[in-house]
Amino acid sequence: MIKQRILYQDSEIVILNKPGGLLSVPGLYDKDSAFGRLQALLGELHIVHRLDRDTSGIIVYARNKPALTCIQQQFEKQTTRKVYEALVSGEPKGSGGCINLPIIVDWPNRPLQKISHTDGRYALTRWHKLDVDTDTEGRRTTRIEMYPKTGRSHQLRLHMQQIGHPIIGDPFYSANYSEQTTPTMQLHARELSFRHPTTDERMDIVSPPPF
Repeated sequence: MIKQRILYQDSEIVILNKPGGLLSVPGLYDKDSAFGRLQALLGELHIVHRLDRDTSGIIVYARNKPALTCIQQQFEKQTTRKVYEALVSGEPKGSGGCINLPIIVDWPNRPLQKISHTDGRYALTRWHKLDVDTDTEGRRTTRIEMYPKTGRSHQLRLHMQQIGHPIIGDPFYSANYSEQTTPTMQLHARELSFRHPTTDERMDIVSPPPF
């Protein structure tokens, strides 16, 4: 299964379309992960960044340490470009916006995060409205693009919840979450751009959302 989800691979990197519901890296209790499955298939592998278990989409792993260092530096310097697509509850006002709310771990309720204007770390998300849909009962959902400037844990999920439009199917931050109605969270890492660690070629990877 994991082999069919590889979007690109060479001797330096492997890029995967991770399914929702699968960990990016092994957890404390659940060891099954995209990293583990790829490592069993390809051998040496290094973790560059992560996606939440419930988030689907593009993730890149390095196949050697020099490649790891190169790509990690691009993430740290924010020279990468990341675009996410999501379905959110309701209809946000306006055609787009910017959410600047600092985030900290909600220690008593880990892995949840929370907003803290005193102790939180800077977190910035820009979003743009794509489409609005209304179901037969009059409930609205909105398809949006999100462009995170920072990469805090649960950033997109918490930021959308804070403006009153949680991501559909979010088991942590949506009050209306139902596993029967939406078993998979509707958040997808759709685009990732960065420079190849050896050729310096700009890699522009796109993976359409499954929803």
